[in-house]
Amino acid sequence: MDTALLEYELPEELIAQHPAEPRDASRLLVYHRATGAIEHRVFSELPELLTNELVVVNDSRVVPARLRLRRKSGGAVELLLVEQAGENGVWEGLVRPSRRLLPGERLGPVLLVERLEDGRWVVQLDGEPAGEAPLPPYIHEPLADPGRYQTVYARESGSAAAPTAGLHFTPELLERLDYERVTLHVGLDTFRPVTTDSLEEHTIHGERYSVEPGAWKRIAGAERILAAGTTSVRVLETVARTGSGRGRTSLFITPGFEFLRVDALLTNFHLPRSTLLALVMAFTGIDETREIYRAAIDERYRFYSFGDAMLVL
Repeated sequence: MDTALLEYELPEELIAQHPAEPRDASRLLVYHRATGAIEHRVFSELPELLTNELVVVNDSRVVPARLRLRRKSGGAVELLLVEQAGENGVWEGLVRPSRRLLPGERLGPVLLVERLEDGRWVVQLDGEPAGEAPLPPYIHEPLADPGRYQTVYARESGSAAAPTAGLHFTPELLERLDYERVTLHVGLDTFRPVTTDSLEEHTIHGERYSVEPGAWKRIAGAERILAAGTTSVRVLETVARTGSGRGRTSLFITPGFEFLRVDALLTNFHLPRSTLLALVMAFTGIDETREIYRAAIDERYRFYSFGDAMLVL
């Protein structure tokens, strides 16, 4: 697939800088695959739009992973913790500026252990992460409540970014849905832009996932599954193929993919040239997705992490 198909023009003012209040007041574009019809609804109406779908959510909790540190010389360094890499506070992180740093150097509570590639380091952290919410770089306004970059059902810490389709749910809305939990700890490679000319040349690194046996029994036996978010899709389709309820997945879902356990998709509007947009195209269709995005822009939907959502039935 030519990655130029992942491009689209978005007016900058449509990049959401803050979440909707309340959470479920965000807009919801509904696309019906059987007819090609598009509806414009509100997220709080989600239960009325479903029939017998079991909703599957990703309950990973975002780590306060952005640490602002200083060298002994006084130079500022920013560390973004990406994934816990071992016991005793060992993490993999993205450090900038990185070029002049040396293994063995201490930056306050952080010890630099090993230089990797592309600004990544293995580091050892004293205690638990106590930084800022790792907001994406396209969000320029400070977040008054860090909890708004966290789903209401977040449980096990481990993500470097929020599973943003879940940010729209409220506890009251969840009570009106039949749902199950899976866990995938979101890494930065999920959001790394596709820079190759062909989508097939792009690779993504693994992310940790887990599904409890009882949850998978319900998921496997459900008549229809609505995956809340692209991360939930990757867990469901990984377990459906491997039978393993725990591990790492590097499943790269692109157009032509055969979906085994996802019947409907709830997701936000994603960045151009992203693997997430490729996944949506795999589920919805390339031309169909491009038409949906054109309609969303024409209707002034809000895009990206704090933006509105789309439901594909």
